[in-house]
This record gives sequence, structure tokens and C-alpha cells, in this order.
Amino acid sequence: MINKLSKRTKLLDQGVYLLMNQGYHATGINEIVNAVHVPKGSFYSYFESKENFAAQAICHYIEPFIERLTRHLQHPQVDSLTALKNYYAELIVELENNEYKGGCLLGNLMGEIGDTSELCNQALKSAVERYKLLQYKALLQAQKEGTVRTDRDAEFMANLLVNNWQGALLRMKVEQSVQPLQEFCDTLLNDYFVA
Repeated sequence: MINKLSKRTKLLDQGVYLLMNQGYHATGINEIVNAVHVPKGSFYSYFESKENFAAQAICHYIEPFIERLTRHLQHPQVDSLTALKNYYAELIVELENNEYKGGCLLGNLMGEIGDTSELCNQALKSAVERYKLLQYKALLQAQKEGTVRTDRDAEFMANLLVNNWQGALLRMKVEQSVQPLQEFCDTLLNDYFVA
């Protein structure tokens, strides 16, 4: 059982990497299974189809971000707004170290197959909603702590975070610079949201 889970995880890890760097249409099942040294027939014992695999890869991809953001938000000596700032600052450093490659699998796939695959569309919506919900709760808490303005709805501001981050990531890839990401932080987390 552990070996089966391990192979499935390796397939998903490789799939996330290839989907992020090549896109859905340019990534083939053969390429995924060959990289992980799994027979192609075994792929179908884990996933019903390439589309099902992509939907599961989306869920697999978002999990570490959910866990990392949760860790930041649960830090006992840090207020919620600072936790959000620290989280995004950490992501910016990683993206710069990665030479602006990849961006976000969610944003990439939204543009490529978000309106053509109902299964992937649902996985994308679910991942974005989970991610947004954490940020919404953080902003609600920050409002209670007095660090974030209360004349704006926390859900509205959480949507602004998610939407603007995706746009900044796209500009980062085109401009080969973290400046759009830093502007995102400066504009929203250091200015517009602040009480």
C-alpha cells in the first residue's frame, strides 16, 4: 500500500512539475510515466484519464501552499496581517531564486483549460476557494486585531489578494522580475488593507 501511494505521489509530483512548465496540452502521459519509471498501464490504475490526473494534480499542488500559509497564520508571536506579509515575502524570494519560472499552476491552467474541462474547472475552483478562505479568515482576524481596515469586507479583500497575486505572477513571468509581486505587497498588504 505504501509503495502504491508513493508511486501515485511521484506521478503527481512529476505531473505538477510538467504541467507547470509545459502546460496541459504539451504534457503527455508517456512523459510523466517515463520520468517516474512507472509502466503506462499502471498510470490508469491510479487515474482514470489525463483529465482526471490533471484535476488531482491541482489538488496535490495547492496542499503545500495551504499548509505553509496555515503555519504562518498559526505563529503565536505574529499578528495576522504580518503573517500574510511574511507568507507572500517568502513566496517572492522563492520565485526570484527560481528565476521567475512556473508562476502558479492554478493560474496557468485557468488560462489553458479552465473553460474547456469541467473536471479541472471544479478542481481549480475548489483549490482557489480553499486558499481564499484561509486568507479571508486571516483578514477577519486582522480586523479584530486592529491592523486591517474594517470599512471593507474581509471576503472582498481576500478576493483582491487572490486575483491580484495571479495577475502579478503573470506579469512576473513576462517581465522576468519580482517587481509586480513586490508592488502587489506594497499596494495591498502595506497600504490599501492597513487600518
